[in-house]
Amino acid sequence: CKFVEIYLLCFWSKNIIIRLTKLNKMSFVLNSDLIECFESTPDTVITLTNGKKYVVCESVDEIVEKVTKFKAGILKYANNN
Repeated sequence: CKFVEIYLLCFWSKNIIIRLTKLNKMSFVLNSDLIECFESTPDTVITLTNGKKYVVCESVDEIVEKVTKFKAGILKYANNN
């Protein structure tokens, strides 16, 4: 399946969806497709489509950059195959 191949490529290239940091400095990865919105209040709060919220150290601009890079990597790989 092409989707699984693309996901595994991103996983093994250390582009594991997007990597973020909670306020307690613990790192975690997040499926960017589940992001409904994020806001700066002044902490950055990410709201997922299921209603779950994460407060992270990264700024809104940093998250936008991470998601954009991840999506661009998927499109580049898909267009090359």
